[in-house]
Amino acid sequence: MAHLIYATVTASVSELKKNPMGTVSAGEGQTVAILNRNAPAFYCVPAGAYEALMDRLEDMELNAIADARAEEPVVRVKLDEL
Repeated sequence: MAHLIYATVTASVSELKKNPMGTVSAGEGQTVAILNRNAPAFYCVPAGAYEALMDRLEDMELNAIADARAEEPVVRVKLDEL
């Protein structure tokens, strides 16, 4: 059965057990796909890449909120009224 692998670097579970930090550094800052019996079991994501991913997701969520509110009527107020 064919599997899509969303990483340019792969390693086996055995390689990860033998040398975890070496496996991570093999990705040179990118995600490493960990394979179990030639199928992706999970992805090893470096902290910097994970933080960038979370920032991007937050931006997408905020954009969705802004888009949803774009059609709402504008309510003008003065600072003194607050």
